[in-house]
Amino acid sequence: MNVRRLVKKFIPGGLFVAIEPYGHLAEAVALNVMNGFPAKGLKVIGVTGTNGKTSTSYMIHRMLFEAGYKVGLMTTVAYGVGDDIRPQIHHMTNVTVGELMARLKWMKAQGVEWLVLETTSHALAQNRVWGVPYSVAVMTNVTHEHLDYHKTFERYRDAKAKLFKLAGANSKGLRIGIVNADDPSAAHFSAAVPREITYGIDGGALRATDIHPTPEDSTFTANYDERQLQLKVNIPGIFNIANALAAAATGIAIGLTDKQIEKGISALKGVEGRMTNINEGQDFSVIVDYAHTPDSFEKLFKDLRPVVSEMGGKLIIMFGSAGRRDETKRAVQGKLAGEYADEVIITEEDDRDIDGYDIMEQIAAGAKKAGKVQERDLFLIHDRTEAIQFAVRRAGKGDTVLLLGKGHEKTIERANGENPWDEIGTAHQAVKSLLKKHKGVTL
Repeated sequence: MNVRRLVKKFIPGGLFVAIEPYGHLAEAVALNVMNGFPAKGLKVIGVTGTNGKTSTSYMIHRMLFEAGYKVGLMTTVAYGVGDDIRPQIHHMTNVTVGELMARLKWMKAQGVEWLVLETTSHALAQNRVWGVPYSVAVMTNVTHEHLDYHKTFERYRDAKAKLFKLAGANSKGLRIGIVNADDPSAAHFSAAVPREITYGIDGGALRATDIHPTPEDSTFTANYDERQLQLKVNIPGIFNIANALAAAATGIAIGLTDKQIEKGISALKGVEGRMTNINEGQDFSVIVDYAHTPDSFEKLFKDLRPVVSEMGGKLIIMFGSAGRRDETKRAVQGKLAGEYADEVIITEEDDRDIDGYDIMEQIAAGAKKAGKVQERDLFLIHDRTEAIQFAVRRAGKGDTVLLLGKGHEKTIERANGENPWDEIGTAHQAVKSLLKKHKGVTL
């Protein structure tokens, strides 16, 4: 049993939540002192938000790399320097303070000038990024998530806004915030920094026009004062246009030219587990994505539903919901999937020590409210591998299968702890097996 679990065992839950940030702060201060403040001298771009943090971080990193900067990256998916990007093996976005110190020291030894650091509300609320000199703060959006920890939306929003306060207080940084003007919380974030660049599709100083989305990518014009940037983003979805705008606004804040911004964003070909296409030559689409919040579900479904309908196919959606996390979102996600999908398949997703069948029933209740009927167009299959195989078998020509919630993650958490997991590999194997079966090959 680690120290944190031991302390939680003997301290009432409410008291533990109240004192936990101070414990992390003490740890952060001590480890920074012991390690000589490894982030000192770095120019750090912090990216926060409910959805889109990782894709936006990747875009900013690639943009700076293509512009010739020595740039580091730390995200939910991976970390590294330049082209040396390594998988994130931990089931968390912001690693422990000790590991953060080690990675910062390694990056400084590589000569890193800029660091793009995906930063969560938990890390901010718990003071785990104390000592990181944020120069630019980027906000993608703030929607319903992590209320199991923060308890209220306002506390969750305020935790994220702390990133902007840290950037605003850094006298050696740019002290600028990049704010999604289309988000209802935009003003709250703008107020936390001395300077801002707002962006959006409907509003903002940097605005997207002449948008041309396809199932593979999107092209559009980004207008800022007298500047017009012609941007191409290679990850499909309208929401990724917003992410590209956030990256472009960051480039403007840093002082990159239009050509550097355009080249950098188009140079990113994809992010593992973010709208990843599984192509084995089948006549239907299979897409793996990390979407796991009501907001990300709604944006993704709104984008894909018209495309799938135009192709004359079915939309089949498979997902679950994590145990020991926000329970209130489960029925909401079930209802959204029920409204947009032709078929809904509910499965496990990091049950941890919670009964996975109870979780599935909570999700199913929402899908049933949207009119889905169990064993007709609503299916509950707890084993995720079996659920993926089932989803693929349900697909026909022109259909689209969405596998949601795990994305890039390399483990799945069950009652017995972390187990190896590979959503993309499992999906590839399921499609391969189906194609072999159709060809009459005995497996």
